[in-house]
Amino acid sequence: MPNSSSVREFLLLAFADTRELQLLHFALFLGIYLAALLGNGLILSAVACDHRLHTPMYFFLLNLALLDLGCISTTLPKAMANALWDTRAISYEGCAAQILFLVFLVVAEYFLLTVMAYDRYVAICKPLHYGSLLGSRACAQMAAAAWGSGFLNAVLHTANTFSLPLCQGNAVDQFFCEIPQILKLSCSGAYLKEFGVVVFSISVLFGCSVFIVISYIQILRAVLRMPSEQGRHKAFSTCLPHLAVVSLMVSTGMCSYLKPPSISSPSLDLVVSFLYSVVPPAVNPLIYSMRNQELRDAVRTLVEYTILRRIHP
Repeated sequence: MPNSSSVREFLLLAFADTRELQLLHFALFLGIYLAALLGNGLILSAVACDHRLHTPMYFFLLNLALLDLGCISTTLPKAMANALWDTRAISYEGCAAQILFLVFLVVAEYFLLTVMAYDRYVAICKPLHYGSLLGSRACAQMAAAAWGSGFLNAVLHTANTFSLPLCQGNAVDQFFCEIPQILKLSCSGAYLKEFGVVVFSISVLFGCSVFIVISYIQILRAVLRMPSEQGRHKAFSTCLPHLAVVSLMVSTGMCSYLKPPSISSPSLDLVVSFLYSVVPPAVNPLIYSMRNQELRDAVRTLVEYTILRRIHP
């Protein structure tokens, strides 16, 4: 059996065996990737260019769009390249980089969603203190903490995972590199070193989930006490997109990592991993723009301005 010193590349799981299906998957991935780039890029540009959106909620949304762009760019381009060039290989260093960036971006995104829950809690439950609790400096510090925590978490997991000896070959049952698949290739018992780090990370993320749930319980109580139906509608319209994004991320992640081993299969694992790694970054811009008139207006203004600039330079 090969050990970690002899593994120079990993073989990723292919979506299809026939050339026609590979090219079809390439076209599908390209369409999804371009849609994600367009949606998140429009949010980034609209928030950056429209002074009306220079508020804490949209500042965090800008960070979310950046993380989504990074997340989908970590997995999909390599999958597209493999489908286009009919190969499965990814270098040892490329696999490590993929895990580093994926863990970094996913964990940072969940921390950021926790911060966004706090933003909505303060805005609805403590509106008179909103300016003091969520000033520009506080927002920058919370966003930096989310990014920094994600990066430290990723470095810890990546270093631990790739320090393990590999005795089970180099075939990864996934279309991108992820920690559980690399642990399957490690020598018997060696994965226990990473198991402790995983338990710690899960505990922290569970704490974030509890914080989000408590925040929304308080928000719901505050909204139901509002005398105005218009006020309740406005409060719900700012919270529902965030709640939908959190639900999408948590549900797809749970389906991927907590499904019973008895129903596990390579094809099912492939579909589920596609759902949690590709769908949220592509769908999040649509979720946030559906019920947000301010954001839609800003995007429309940006698009119209860009078109007019091209017509009348």
